[in-house]
Amino acid sequence: MFQQQVYIINNILIALDALAIVISGYFAYVIGYYMADNNLRMDHTVFVLSILSVVVFNIYIMGKLNLYSDKKPASKHRLVETIFKAVVFDFLLLSSGIMLLKQVDYSRSFFILFAIISFFGITASRLLVEFYMGSISRNNFQVWKILIVSEPDKIKFLIKLFEEQLSFGHKIVGTISINGNNDGEKSVKILNDLPEILQNYEIDEVVFALSSDRSVHLVDYLGVCKKRGIVVRILPSLWVPGTNELSIERCQKVPFLTIKVNNINATGMLYKRVLDLVGGLVGTIITIILYPFLALAIKLDSPGPVIFKHKRVGRNGRIFNLYKFRSMNENAEELQKKFSLQNEMNGAMFKINKDPRITRVGRWLRKTSLDEFPQFLNVLKGQMSLVGTRPPTPEEVEIYLPQHLKRISIKPGITGLWQVSGRNLIKDFDKIVELDCKYLENWRFLDDIKIIFKTVYVVLRRKGAF
Repeated sequence: MFQQQVYIINNILIALDALAIVISGYFAYVIGYYMADNNLRMDHTVFVLSILSVVVFNIYIMGKLNLYSDKKPASKHRLVETIFKAVVFDFLLLSSGIMLLKQVDYSRSFFILFAIISFFGITASRLLVEFYMGSISRNNFQVWKILIVSEPDKIKFLIKLFEEQLSFGHKIVGTISINGNNDGEKSVKILNDLPEILQNYEIDEVVFALSSDRSVHLVDYLGVCKKRGIVVRILPSLWVPGTNELSIERCQKVPFLTIKVNNINATGMLYKRVLDLVGGLVGTIITIILYPFLALAIKLDSPGPVIFKHKRVGRNGRIFNLYKFRSMNENAEELQKKFSLQNEMNGAMFKINKDPRITRVGRWLRKTSLDEFPQFLNVLKGQMSLVGTRPPTPEEVEIYLPQHLKRISIKPGITGLWQVSGRNLIKDFDKIVELDCKYLENWRFLDDIKIIFKTVYVVLRRKGAF
């Protein structure tokens, strides 16, 4: 219910803000016209485009400043302050457009008047809406009345939550406190009076936010509400304050509680795959062009295959062959045990400075990161992504602690947050895991683009090897 109301209210606010800007633009033109003694010279097309541009800028910026969110403004002062910031950004963008398009005849008086009147117009309409939502709708006959059934600490949280919630008008009319201490039996007896409470009081919705206490038979109370036509809202006991991992999804109309492990949803996965296909194709073409030259250098330098295939662990334990231009001696894996005591990494990763297994050409390949190019084939095959976590070996995964396994819950990447955050400078494996988890939990598509550009910069500066 609240989500639908938020959608409707915010669409109304967008329309009112746009209307305020349009009216402000025409008022500014009329006032500027008379201030200039009927001599305001301004192209009509430029005038209309100015208004439309500010409307578009305003919707975007106000959205970014949370003026179209599901929460009420913290205060009228904060609301006015945020609107002022939005209008300033709106007209900074408009002025940038005017300069870029070299509109030398653009009326300065119109610009200033348009900005001032827009601010007051948007503020006035918003304050009127706030007055209606905060005073009239909260106290009218149709106000939505809510009863909360929960533990004492959650009751305080829920009261604050509903006080901040944007809606057509709702009010908490009472609470029933349930706890798990010695008063538990008494609390359950009070809850047994729920049918009588619903009978004697005006209640539209009951919110249940209970722990997994088996002394409370929630199904019985849900049946009581259903028989009486009372809406029920349930806060799952799995939910923990400060997290956004729990969500509800439907599979053929069957609701499931879903616990997210990262911030990459279906849309995000699609964006990543499109980026991977484009980047993988470009990278593969470059690999094919480089192959004859690098193959000749590798073969002349040391015996062994040009392309080195190595077993790596992909998403959630999937094993695949990772491709690289060979940069080590043919017996490098056998020699790793010999140099195990020289490992500079703390944790489940092997790395030593000036690794004697690396060939002369291999050292140059690693310094320029050219050895990584065959991995674009892994990207095209869907085994890897352009951006992700470093692909570990099966031997490394065998000694992972449970908290380390989260880093392989997505496709590994050619590059990632670890690689552009210090590369060879980070020696602590737990720090690498921390960076990987940070990437997963805060993922945004633009972050992948940024990491790709940072990787190019880091490689060109030759700040160590991947």
